[in-house]
Amino acid sequence: MEYYEAANFLFDLRRFQVKPGTDSVRDLLAHLGDPHDGTDFVQVAGSNGKGSVARMLEATLRADGRRVGLYTSPHFDDLRERVRVDGRKVPASEVAAFVDEVKPWLVDRAADGEPLTFFEVLTAMALWRFGRADVDVAVLEVGMGGEFDATSVVDPVAAAVTNVSLEHTSVLGDTVEEIARTKAKVAPADAPLVTATDGVALDTVRDVAGDVVTVGDGAPGGGAEAGDGAAPDVTARYEGRVSHQEAAVSLAGDDWSVDARIPLLGAYQATNAGVAAALARQLGVDDAAVLRRGLRKAHWPGRFEVMRTDPLVVLDGAHNPDACGTLASTLAEFDHDDLHLVFGAMHDKDHDEMAAALPDPATVRTCAPRIDRAEDPEVLARVFERETGADVTAADAVADAVAAARDAAEPGDCVLLTGSLFCVAEARADWTRNELPKRVESRADAERVLGGTDAAPDAVERHVDDAVHETVKTRVSARQAETLETAFVAAGGDCVRSGVDGGGELHDVVLLGTRAEFREALAAVEDRGDGLAGVAADLRGRVGLDDDSDADTGTADDAYPWEDGTAVMGVLNVTPDSFHDGGEHFSYEDAVAGAERLVDAGVDVIDVGGESTRPGAEAVPVDEEIQRVTPVIDAISDVDALISVDTRRAEVGEAALDAGADILNDVTGLEDPEMRFLAAERDVPVIVMHSIDAPVDPSTDAEYDDVVEDVVDELTERVLLAEKAGIPRENVIVDPGVGFGKSKRENFDILGRLGEFAALGCPVLFGHSHKSMFELVGGETGDAGAETVAGTALAAANGADIVRVHDAAENVRAVRIAAAAADPYGFEVDEP
Repeated sequence: MEYYEAANFLFDLRRFQVKPGTDSVRDLLAHLGDPHDGTDFVQVAGSNGKGSVARMLEATLRADGRRVGLYTSPHFDDLRERVRVDGRKVPASEVAAFVDEVKPWLVDRAADGEPLTFFEVLTAMALWRFGRADVDVAVLEVGMGGEFDATSVVDPVAAAVTNVSLEHTSVLGDTVEEIARTKAKVAPADAPLVTATDGVALDTVRDVAGDVVTVGDGAPGGGAEAGDGAAPDVTARYEGRVSHQEAAVSLAGDDWSVDARIPLLGAYQATNAGVAAALARQLGVDDAAVLRRGLRKAHWPGRFEVMRTDPLVVLDGAHNPDACGTLASTLAEFDHDDLHLVFGAMHDKDHDEMAAALPDPATVRTCAPRIDRAEDPEVLARVFERETGADVTAADAVADAVAAARDAAEPGDCVLLTGSLFCVAEARADWTRNELPKRVESRADAERVLGGTDAAPDAVERHVDDAVHETVKTRVSARQAETLETAFVAAGGDCVRSGVDGGGELHDVVLLGTRAEFREALAAVEDRGDGLAGVAADLRGRVGLDDDSDADTGTADDAYPWEDGTAVMGVLNVTPDSFHDGGEHFSYEDAVAGAERLVDAGVDVIDVGGESTRPGAEAVPVDEEIQRVTPVIDAISDVDALISVDTRRAEVGEAALDAGADILNDVTGLEDPEMRFLAAERDVPVIVMHSIDAPVDPSTDAEYDDVVEDVVDELTERVLLAEKAGIPRENVIVDPGVGFGKSKRENFDILGRLGEFAALGCPVLFGHSHKSMFELVGGETGDAGAETVAGTALAAANGADIVRVHDAAENVRAVRIAAAAADPYGFEVDEP
């Protein structure tokens, strides 16, 4: 079964109405052999904040060294986001395998008049996946209610109810007490239920669950207070935002406390952090440093997510009146002038109360995400005309409404999109959409590229011989894909799009044509609305149709060397145990001499590392790593080359910059949150590597559907994190991470398709020197000089902006040969 067939089958299940209860899911899991048996589960229920708590807990458990599953909803771009293991989406191949196994059983059930719903089947898939992945613990965000939610098929070892407000009253009940009662039924058998409810909701939760751990800020009326006014068991205080990306929180229990920064803004997120910390402690996480580190890594898109600061652009998925009121309080922490509100919501929400809870806007643009449950923008516009004195416009597409609001905003204004996570997902695509250039030199290349859209085989066969000229792959909505297909066919080009039906997720499309056909097709769609103006602009830039007359040529004196061709980075490891040159430069004198040899050989950058990332390498204490690298950097800071520091710790990076380094090289892809703020503050380039683990763990067996596209996808969020911290995209250098969580064949696939990483809009570094990938062609790990040189030439020819190598002279020559092959007239020769 192909992925598109599996996705279509799953999305088709949305037509079945929710039927409260767990019997159907239990039957499906029994059919699968109860694959979830033996796995520890945590359930997180609540009206608001349950997704944030689930993500915080997952990040904290991973920081404790555990293998963790995470199940959340809804998804942004595709349904695979709902099921993650150690942060990585479930592979498309696993989705196809699951549906292939369960489809006959599900069809039989539907024929008997007992169909399962979309959420029930996805819940079963999540539990199936977590069992197959052998996770240590899985965190489940409860869908609706608690007692009869599909996730309650498990017996949790820990659980929480974040808060309770009136929601889904037709299913859960008409009062807060009724809703609290069903949510509290997630309480575990052998541990207290953690809750941040208050008032009558807390009274009801206590009545149902018995033993509870309460979380609140400790202030009168501040949450977690029952009728007797008792203080909370866990105090969670919001200390305010420390930047536009992070806030400070203070958490404390009877015998523990932790001060932390979290990447989620708003006083309510302090409470969520308190709930997550209480759950983590029930699961054995007692180390304050682990709690601090985990909470700081809990990025959760669409929850007061600041995308830009000038003007302020915020995306928030507040979807009920309580959440809108909380959003208003968080926005009040920011100074801004006019508020330009973009609002879209589902038809079953209390729009009047949501509008009343939001801050007073100067302008409002209503819109509708591409989902059947979305309310008509005209209806929403009427609500805001009644509730506000703003200038109200009924738009259509979310992307167009956001673009219009940003165009209208002055630098000191604020653009806020809210009302639904479905709206956030569509708006966010403007920041996360990539356009991957595809090299098509043979019919086999064409079959691979077109088949990668999840298109039906007959569609691939019809178009395989037409995949010539410019070939670009991107992701758009189903409606946008249909419009693009019409325009490209009319222009003489072509479009092959995903076989996934409906609007359940973004669709892969491959666009084919000459540059003239691209120009004509994009001109035809850019004024069609539906967010296509932004799509057309991105595609025009990728194909090279923009006017480059005013573009920076990269010839300024302060330009980086990779702006004018492939740069060579020479490795200088001041370690005793690196896999190729360990010990060679361990002494200060040897390190300085080694740096001078690299400069003489013609390198552009010297990469100084004080901790080995080879398989099985021992971690080095921070102070020792600093003592290794800073004297060397200080001594060589005046050489005719840039200096980078190869480290995963911000403390080491800061000391290295103080000593004279110019670049931060982070092998963990900004796992240390402080690293991106350091790079932004110092205005230096930062290398962001894709890694599953560093140092390398040889036992890690990462799964990829397509290693290049999966790595690009995962790096996209890392690059966006860097940008949101204030690092210009041109200062973010991406490293695909050859040798880190990839097989030898996958490493060569990356080398052959290196040009596709241009989709990220960042310089690309390729680090292949003497690595085990060359065993595939008879080389030897640690002693693959000839293979490394060959790889350097190919990398330079395939689009690498920087190559990182140990043997400088021969690799510098390889880069020059690749440059000469691309532009022989760019070299001067002495004529006889």
